Amino acid sequence: MLNNKILTPFQKFTKIESFSGILLVLATIIALIWANSPVSDSYFSLWNSKIGFGFAGFELYKPLLLWINDLLMAIFFFVIGLEIKRELLVGELNTTKKMVFPLVGALGGMALPVILFIFINQNPETAKGWGVPMATDIAFALAILKLLGNKVPMALKIFLTAFAIIDDMAAVLIIAIFYSGNLQITMLLLALAFLAMLYLLSYKGFYSKFLLVFVGALVWFLFLKSGIHPTIAGVLLAFSVPLQQKINTATFISSLNNISEKINKSSEKKKSVLTKKQIQEIDNLEDWTSKYQSPLQHLEHRLHDWVAYFIIPLFALANAGVVLSTDIQLDQSLIVTIIICLVAGNSIGITSLIFLAKKMRLIEIPKDINRRHIIGVSFIAGVGFTMSIFIASLAFENKPEYLDAAKIGILIGSFVSGLIGYIVLSRTSKIKNT
Repeated sequence: MLNNKILTPFQKFTKIESFSGILLVLATIIALIWANSPVSDSYFSLWNSKIGFGFAGFELYKPLLLWINDLLMAIFFFVIGLEIKRELLVGELNTTKKMVFPLVGALGGMALPVILFIFINQNPETAKGWGVPMATDIAFALAILKLLGNKVPMALKIFLTAFAIIDDMAAVLIIAIFYSGNLQITMLLLALAFLAMLYLLSYKGFYSKFLLVFVGALVWFLFLKSGIHPTIAGVLLAFSVPLQQKINTATFISSLNNISEKINKSSEKKKSVLTKKQIQEIDNLEDWTSKYQSPLQHLEHRLHDWVAYFIIPLFALANAGVVLSTDIQLDQSLIVTIIICLVAGNSIGITSLIFLAKKMRLIEIPKDINRRHIIGVSFIAGVGFTMSIFIASLAFENKPEYLDAAKIGILIGSFVSGLIGYIVLSRTSKIKNT
């Protein structure tokens, strides 16, 4: 019974991510069909249409595609930041013992794809794409595991999720360091000053979601103008959201009982309306509930569905439309390089480093996970998609021939990796780790 209570939130998380993966597939298919249809012009004109606002001599107009990639993806990164903070403080990464196993896998899944890309790539103009094959798409990955049902142990799903969280941390750092533009120091320092104010308020126990939204918008804009990609602002803002509750469970339950008694004692009316006293007690209940909820957990819960069911599918719809028959000469070597790095880089890198670490007794693999599980999930980790396409859009900005080639490589490599991983895991029985 205890295990069920512990795993229920995680099972709900995997369910959301799994369905999000299905939506990603549908959005990708629609984007590809639309971009290669007789009305393909409408696809590209839609995402390139400029929208924005201006007042008192100030204006901010951007193509719809960039509003999605810069603003909506900042919200996506904000949720990633919330997940990272929660996992580091109270989740699957809050102790060294819990972190080591997925950390070793993540290191292998990041290092070898990058090394392979640098080694195989011979074109200096595509050298910036080295970060493309090192990211894992958690939604797609968990969707594949969902299809396998009970053939996949819960420990493997937890490993993959923790692995992806670590992978996301690395991707955030790489985007901030290697895929940002020329720095405007004044703008950056101003943004950091606003962030420092939020951190200080959080440390002092003060939190206001209205202040977070207002300051968050300023920080996002300042990052946009500073040369640091504005999605990084999302992650940094997430770390300013406190995890701790203002009241403990005992106080909340006591208050809940008092409110319940007062509502019961208040006079009832035959009409379907509440008494003034009942309305007052319901307001009190809302106040106590807001104090009892963890601000971080509450925000993550509220935003997760929006990100999973709207932002990420919309990102896929806007970015996955590649013209397969085009006059632009695509870089075929880049396509092949990314495919190799996603498929071979992740599978070999993850399995070899995990097995080596186990042999050296640096890690302990859960008994439910056997060798085939690790091999299978290492291929699934090669499903890059969302983060890979996002990094490709930064690496090959204003270079459509390379960006389209990278997207094709990501689509093919992710499909092959996912298919191989699914086949390996579908033939895996639950045997003890050897």
